[in-house]
Amino acid sequence: MPFTHTRTFHVRHYECDGYGHVNNANYLHYMQEAAFDASAAAGFGLDRYNEMNRVWLVRDTDIEYSQPLKYGDSVEVKTWVADFRKVRSRRAYEMRNAATGELVAKAMTDWAFLNLDTLRPAAIPDELIRGFFPDDEPEDIPPRTKFPTQPEPPQGVFLLRRRVEWRDIDPMKHVNNATYLSYMDDAAFEIGRAHGWPAERYIAEGFVVLVRGHRIEYLQPATMDDELEISTWVSDLRHVTGIRHYAIRRLADGELLARASSRVAWVNLSTGRPARIPEHFVADFADNIVAV
Repeated sequence: MPFTHTRTFHVRHYECDGYGHVNNANYLHYMQEAAFDASAAAGFGLDRYNEMNRVWLVRDTDIEYSQPLKYGDSVEVKTWVADFRKVRSRRAYEMRNAATGELVAKAMTDWAFLNLDTLRPAAIPDELIRGFFPDDEPEDIPPRTKFPTQPEPPQGVFLLRRRVEWRDIDPMKHVNNATYLSYMDDAAFEIGRAHGWPAERYIAEGFVVLVRGHRIEYLQPATMDDELEISTWVSDLRHVTGIRHYAIRRLADGELLARASSRVAWVNLSTGRPARIPEHFVADFADNIVAV
């Protein structure tokens, strides 16, 4: 059995968005903190990694949201290592409302084990594996899946530029993995505004578009003062769901830094139930939607 660790977080007011829900990026903050705590509890805290001259960096995140968290809620984050490969390891997460026990979200992150000086992949030592699998490695390992192929952007692909600011940087001097979600949120809201759908209009018409899940692949780090271009477009539009795609590039050299696909759903504000996508909404965004 893998070593399992649970940490409880109390939702703070500033972690919530304009809908009163915990912002998507904050789930990744909870996951990262729980992972650091779990590693320390297994005997591998940040000081130990520094002594080893090693570091873990996230390469891929897949998260699915089931229920929203709100101010005053507490969430229990249970986490465990799902597998080890030569230089990679996946960590699983299960988040539940501490009061009700309801599943809030579940996720998987793929971490790369790197040399701290060179940031090149390093072999995971046996002693570390034994720390997280004290008995034996599990047999029922969930399969790895490649990042899904994104469709080619349509003619109306939306572009947003952002400069990396100091607040985006973490102690590794890179843009923190959760910050990419904030960039994506910015792009999603700005394309709405550009097509005549600011947040106020959604509310006035009685529905919102909520994220049900993200798959994010981190390819290269962004650093201080990098100029980034976030492109976004939609595919697989159904009666109440769709997929919004993102690609984040560094303008200086065109390097693809990250790509993501978000599963979104239209929800009635009054009932919280799925809402059929209005035809006039589809018409307004037609140039940004990949034709079926």
